[in-house]
This record gives sequence, C-alpha cells and structure tokens, in this order.
Amino acid sequence: MLGASIGRGAMRIIDSMVRGLASAGVSPNILTTVGVSINVFCGVLFGMGEFFWAGVVLIIANLFDMLDGNVARLTGNVTKFGGFLDSSLDRLSDMVVFVGIMMFYAGNSPQHSILNVFLAGVGMVGSVMVSYTTARSEGLGVKANVGFLQRPERIVLLIIGALSTWDWNSNFFLFNRMPQVLWVLAVGSIWTLIHRMYFIWEEFKKLEGASPE
Repeated sequence: MLGASIGRGAMRIIDSMVRGLASAGVSPNILTTVGVSINVFCGVLFGMGEFFWAGVVLIIANLFDMLDGNVARLTGNVTKFGGFLDSSLDRLSDMVVFVGIMMFYAGNSPQHSILNVFLAGVGMVGSVMVSYTTARSEGLGVKANVGFLQRPERIVLLIIGALSTWDWNSNFFLFNRMPQVLWVLAVGSIWTLIHRMYFIWEEFKKLEGASPE
C-alpha cells in the first residue's frame, strides 16, 4: 500500500516534469545527452571512491533516462535517430559506471581487489551482451526481453550497492555492500545472457519450422 502510494507520487512528479519540459520545447535528444553526461560524472565518482555520491548521481542520471522518451512521446517527436541515440548512449552509460568501479578497485588503495575488478568486468560484458542480443534478435524478427536481470534491475542494484558503500572502515553489515552487488551483477548478467540466447534459439527454430520450404 505504501509502496504503491510512493510510486503514484513519483509518477505524478515525473509527469509534471515531462509536461514542463515539453512545454519549454526541450529536445528529447538533449535530455538523452545530458543523462549520459551525468552518467560519465557518476563513473568518475566511482573511480574516486565516492560511492555514496555516485549512487545519488546515478539516480539523477536515470531520471533523465525516463524523461527523454516520455517527452518524445508527449510532443510527438519520436524519431528513429532518437531511438538509436538513446539505445547507444544507454550502453555507454552502463560501461562508464562499470569502468569507474573497476578503476577504483584496481587502484593503489586499501580497497584494492583484483576479484572485484574481475566481477565488475564480467558484469559490464554481460550487461552489454544482454542488450546487444536483444537489439540483434529484434532486428531479425524475434523480441527477446526475457531474463531476470535486465537494465532496470542492474541500475537498482548499482544504486543499492553505491548508497550502502560509504564507510570503508565500518564492519556493520549494511555498509560496504558493493562487492556483494558485483557478484550478483556478474552472475546474474551472464545467466540472463544464457537464458536470452537459449530463448532466441528456440524462437528461431519455431520461425524456421513454420516457414515454407
């Protein structure tokens, strides 16, 4: 009940922002570009070890990610290039965040961890490949939005990991959760990729079986 009320309140705020931006004539492509720029800043914060503030910035960046498409639909300014730009910059946004995390754990600091660098790298590769398989299969006629760890879930996990990682010297169980989040992202992304590949394979078999010789 409370969660639904919060969700409705958040949607009212977003709808108001969308209407305001549409009335001001702001281009959806500008919002997309601003969003990826904020994500780059988020990656820099991760690289500096400012995980908590990186999580805050990540929330703001993904607010822009929600706004651009809604503004485009409200203004009737939906274009093929806009969809291409949004999809392409989403991949860039995903990668810069992971690169920032990898740089931090690869650095000469008490938190140095080759394992965490590896997990972030696997998470990045898995995330990009999950998105690529979707785009490629849709281009061939198969819609494949399956798997439990898609982009919204990955972003939520990164935000949770970032906001719960701000006191490096604390042993409290709610602090410094990013390493655990990286395990979930790495394993979950690869599992989702395998699931999606298998699903696409089955769908193509059905299409080929239904096609006349």
